[in-house]
Amino acid sequence: MKTLPFPNGDEMPMLGLGTWKSQPGDVYQAVKTAIQLGYRHIDCALIYGNEAEIGKALTECFQEGLVTREHLWITSKLWNDAHAPEHVQPGIEQTLADLQLDYLDLYLMHWPVVIKQGESFPLTKEKLLSLDELPIATTWKAMEALVDKGLTRHIGVSNFSEKKLQQLLATAQTPPAMNQVELHPYLQQNSLLEFCQQQQIHLTAYSPLGSADRPDSLKAADEPVLLADPKIGEIAQKHGITAAQVLLGWAINRGTVVIPKSTNPDRIAQNLKAADVTLTEADMTAIADLDRHRRYVDGSIWVVAGGPYTLENLWDESA
Repeated sequence: MKTLPFPNGDEMPMLGLGTWKSQPGDVYQAVKTAIQLGYRHIDCALIYGNEAEIGKALTECFQEGLVTREHLWITSKLWNDAHAPEHVQPGIEQTLADLQLDYLDLYLMHWPVVIKQGESFPLTKEKLLSLDELPIATTWKAMEALVDKGLTRHIGVSNFSEKKLQQLLATAQTPPAMNQVELHPYLQQNSLLEFCQQQQIHLTAYSPLGSADRPDSLKAADEPVLLADPKIGEIAQKHGITAAQVLLGWAINRGTVVIPKSTNPDRIAQNLKAADVTLTEADMTAIADLDRHRRYVDGSIWVVAGGPYTLENLWDESA
């Protein structure tokens, strides 16, 4: 398995199991299957609502001698309603309790969006705070303290634009080690990838297969199906691999981590094999031409009438 190095000598497996949208009852077996097959990286989040079940699977894997804690990389994320400094440590402590772990390898700020403590969906402007009212830098200082206390080995962010990373780097004592963003051939994020590489910030690609299994309410009627792209299919046929393996291999070839979600044992196994896929320069060039700046997870759930967030200020892109 290819790994990404961190300055302290830690190594992060470049392919992990995603758990977003994994249903309670399914995720337990998915995690056990993944670890049995050789996965050593599990991506979690409090808001996914399944960390306790993942914790049960991890504990059983440790007890059965399948793997030791030191040989696993576990990531989780601080939810948007815990950005106030006094809520950050309780946030990770809840995750650690659910996962039955003493520490995380990586803890991320899930979104650059603030929900008032205790509020939930559906959102209204009254439930949200702007980043002026509760700045990212304030939350980040509390995130840095988690490393000092041994609760996580590394900290990072998710869904951050280049502009927000620049602002964070200007004040951070500990720079973010990771930015987890949507990334795939239809949203290649070339500028962001280049910036992160310059700043020694790793990138993790979520929804690397196009997130076709997310709820219909979050889909556009005319959205393109990445896994059905003819060019991806052509490359897959040429190499005798699946379209998913092409997409995952492409991301790893670019130096980004991928976290495909599946609860299907066959697909979990197929996805793992993508870590060994080697694409040619011609393949990479052909895939580069597919970029269409298409977000499947566009952030519109944070945009409410009269609220502080717009798609423009969320992604720092002009309309």
